[in-house]
This record gives sequence, C-alpha cells and structure tokens, in this order.
Amino acid sequence: MLIDDVTIKVSAGHGGKGAVAFNKNLMSLGPVGGTGGKGGDVYAEGVSDLMALRQFRFKKEFSADNGQDGRGQFRDGHNGHDIVLKLPVGTVVHNLANNSEINIEKINERVLLAKGGIGGKGNFQFRSSRNTSPKYAQPGMPGENFVLRLELKFIADVGFIGLPNVGKSSLLNKLTSAKSKVANYPFTTLEPNLGAYYELILADIPGLIEGSSSGRGLGIKFLRHIERTRVLFHFISSESPAPSKDYKIIRKELGAHSKALLKKPERLFLTKSDLLTPKEIKEKLKALKKIDSSAIAISINDEESIKKVEKILNNIKAEK
Repeated sequence: MLIDDVTIKVSAGHGGKGAVAFNKNLMSLGPVGGTGGKGGDVYAEGVSDLMALRQFRFKKEFSADNGQDGRGQFRDGHNGHDIVLKLPVGTVVHNLANNSEINIEKINERVLLAKGGIGGKGNFQFRSSRNTSPKYAQPGMPGENFVLRLELKFIADVGFIGLPNVGKSSLLNKLTSAKSKVANYPFTTLEPNLGAYYELILADIPGLIEGSSSGRGLGIKFLRHIERTRVLFHFISSESPAPSKDYKIIRKELGAHSKALLKKPERLFLTKSDLLTPKEIKEKLKALKKIDSSAIAISINDEESIKKVEKILNNIKAEK
C-alpha cells in the first residue's frame, strides 16, 4: 500500500540544564558547574524508496533525545542524539505551524526539520571578579516541535497519462525493468509505478477518468504526481470509439487540477494498434493528428513502433 500523504509530529530534544557546583578538591575553590548538553535535532533525508512513508502509517510522533544535565567538576552534559527520518525523494514537508514548505529533491539530501534546544550554562560560566562564587545556572532551552504534513509528489522525467486500461503499464514494462501489474480491465494500476529508461525516470500514473479532479475514481490523489513530471506521454486506446473525446476528457481534468499541467510538453500516442486493421488505425490516428501532428500509433507487439518511442525518449534524454 502506497502512503503518499500523512501527518506526523516531530519534537527536537530539550537542552540539559546547567549545574550549580563548587570544587570538592582540597585547597581548591570556585564554581565548577558544567553546561548542559544540546538537545538532539530532527532531520529528514531523501531516499529512493517510494514506499518509505509507510513507516508513518501507525507511528505518528517522533522525538530526539534531550541533552543531559551538566554536572560538577566541569563535566558538561552529553548532547542528545539526533534522529533522521527517511523520506522519499519528491516529498514536500508542510510545516503546519508556520506554513513553510521544504522539498526533498535529492537522494541523501539532509534538511533540518526541528532544532534541538541549547544547553544551559553551568555556574562556572558566570564567575567574574565581582562574583567569584555564583550560585545560579541556566535551564536548558526547549527544542522545537512541529506538526508536519508529508506529501509525496513524484519527481519523474516522463509521466504516462490517459484513461484506464490504455496500455500505460504494458509500455512501462516493455521499456524498463518495471513489473507493473497488467490486466484487461480498468484500474489495474492502483498505485503509481516507476521505471528507469537509462537515466530517465518514467512514471505510470493510474488511469484518470472524467471527474478525477473533483474526487471521482482514484480522485486527485494521483493528479498531483503529474505536477513534477517534465514531459507527458498521453495515451489513447485504439479501442476507443472516440479518441478525440478521450483526449479532451483527460486535458479537462488536468486543467481543473492545475493550469500549469496544460503547459507541460506532451506527446500523443494511439496505443494497442495491433488490435485494429491498418485502415481503422489510419482513421483514428487522423483524428488525433488534428490535435498533435506528431501523434503516432504504437503497440508493445510492434518493435518498429517501440523503436519510435525509444527515439523520442532518447531525444528527451539528450535535452536533460
């Protein structure tokens, strides 16, 4: 099960308090209270595992260690241990307390989510010529704590879009080592699938339907994954009685979700071309070429058409 939107609470550690202590050694005088340790920080680190948000399905609160208190004889408290939350690349961290956002865009990228409190100074730090025996120390400062919403938006070079059962998953499997589920019924793909074509990341977005932008079918859950794709591959099934209508349905849903999606570069494909006669394919392709003159017919069973798709991908790769 893909978890792509979850709310958690993170708490950095509190700083340890400073100590009030005086020298116990014979013939020695003066304050010797140590400083408290710093509270642990909370970090996020980008990972390639798109399922990494599953760790937050049941556990919702994460806390770093507090700093230890200072002690006598100049012994400072140990700093609290930091914690690092592994988040999939493409995660947007929404801080609900201050309405800020952090984007996790690179593997191994580490960002600070909550800063630990500094330790309080011990009485040794307050000695002076006028006050040689201070009897006070600072308390530790509290660590930051925030409620965070973690929203996964894939970062992919090419996004496969279209109505359900148009052959997106089959093509992804053909072009990459992905093993997406394939079957001859709608909504086979219930979670986005990724595959790598050399250094290009291809994302198979679950099928959209009319009304997706308002929550029908799989709803807007997967529309937002299209936002971070560079190029859209729009698939129309040759089995459709009205290819142009299918195209307009998807474009309408994209625009209803975000006008920016309509501005992305797009390539149009008539899929499953092996199921119809050449004459039927020519007629349906003619309708799509009125929308996009570069539209082509493809089939995973036609190596020549697959080579055309690979050529397009190679051009995208060269421009990256």
